[in-house]
Amino acid sequence: MTHPTATVPAPVTRGPRTQCAPPAPVRATAAKALAAFAAARLTGLLVLAAAAHLTHQDTFRLLGRSWDSRWYTGIAAHGYGRTLYFEPGVVQSDLAFFPLYPALIRAVTAVTPLSHGAAGLLVSWSAAAAAAVGIYAIGARLHDRRTATVLVLLWGLLPHSVILSMAYTEPVLTALAAGSLYALLTGRWIWAGALAALAGLARPNGLAVAAAVLATALYQVLRHGGRVSHRLWTGAALAPLGWLGYVLWVGVREGDPLGGYFAVQRRWGSRFDFGAGSLAFVKHLLLDGDKLVFSMTLVLVAVAVLLFGLLVAAKAPLPLLVYSGVLLLITVGGSGFFESKPRFLLPAFPLLLPLACALVRTARARPGSAALVVGALAGLSVTYGAYLVVVARMPL
Repeated sequence: MTHPTATVPAPVTRGPRTQCAPPAPVRATAAKALAAFAAARLTGLLVLAAAAHLTHQDTFRLLGRSWDSRWYTGIAAHGYGRTLYFEPGVVQSDLAFFPLYPALIRAVTAVTPLSHGAAGLLVSWSAAAAAAVGIYAIGARLHDRRTATVLVLLWGLLPHSVILSMAYTEPVLTALAAGSLYALLTGRWIWAGALAALAGLARPNGLAVAAAVLATALYQVLRHGGRVSHRLWTGAALAPLGWLGYVLWVGVREGDPLGGYFAVQRRWGSRFDFGAGSLAFVKHLLLDGDKLVFSMTLVLVAVAVLLFGLLVAAKAPLPLLVYSGVLLLITVGGSGFFESKPRFLLPAFPLLLPLACALVRTARARPGSAALVVGALAGLSVTYGAYLVVVARMPL
C-alpha cells in the first residue's frame, strides 16, 4: 500500500524549516550563482598560475598531474594493477582509488584528442559547475535565491577550494551528492538512490550519500508504519550498491572479500580508528609545532565541527545532517594523511548553510561588513590555494 504523503519533502526535515527569507522556487535561474562561483575559481587559477610562473613551474602539470591525479590518470590509461613498495608495511596500490573518476577520464579521451591530464581537468571543472548548480538548488529550496547564491560562493571560496580546479574527485562526489540530496528533499527516491550509488563509486567517503538516503528512508518507514512507496524501497536498495560493489570487488581480487579493501587502505597508512591517530597528531602539533599546512588543517577541521553544531541547532533537514555528519565522522575518525582532511570535507557543503544565512542577514543590515568578509575569504582562498599547490608541495 502506498501512503499518500510518503514522497513529499516535508517529512525529511527535523523540526520546522528555518529560513533566512521566504522560500524561492528551485526553478529560478542559478546563472548568478554559477557566475560568482566561476569568478572565484578563475581568480584562484590566475593567482596560482602567476605563482607557478614566478617559481618556474608548469601550471598544467600542477593542476592535472599532482599527487592523486597521477594515480587516477594512470588507472584511466592502463587500468588497475599499479603497486609501489616503500618501507616495510607501506605498500601503495591503485586499488585504493575508486573507479568512477578514471572511467569518466577514459570516456573523455575516447571521444576527444585530449590527454588524460586534460581530460581529468575537464571532468573536474564540469563536475564543479554541476555541483554549484546542485548546491544552489538546495539552498534555494530551503531558504531563498540570495542565500543559495551566497552558499555557492562560500563553497567556491573555501581555503582548500583550489582542489575544485585540479584533477581530483571531490567535484564529482559533490555534484552527485548535491543531486542525491536534492532528490531526497523533493521525494525523488529512485534518483536519490541512483545518484548515491554513483557517489559510492567516486570516493570512499561517498558512503555518506548512501547513509543519508538510508537514514531518510528509515525515518519515513518508521513515520508511516511501513506504508511507503515502492520507490522508497528501490531508492534505498540502490543507494549503497556502488560503494559495496567496489569494496567487494577489491576484496575478491585481494583474496579477502570482506577485508581486502580495508587491508589495501591500511597499507597506505589509512584506517578508521575513531580519531586516535588524529588526536595523537594534534598532540604533537600543539606540543612541538609543525608545518603551516598541518596547523591550518587543525583550524579548518575544528571550524567544520563548530559549523556542524550550528547546522544541528538550525534543525536542518535530516538528509543534510546525516550526510555532513558521516563525512565529518570519517574525516575526524580516520588516521593517516592529516593534511588531506580539509579536502575530505570539501563535499560537506551543507556545513556552510548557517554561515550563508548569517552573511545574508549581515548584508541586509551592513553591506560593507558583508563585503569585507567575502573579500577576506577570497583573499585567503586564492593565496592559500596557491601556497598549497605551488609552494608547500605536500600531498593534498
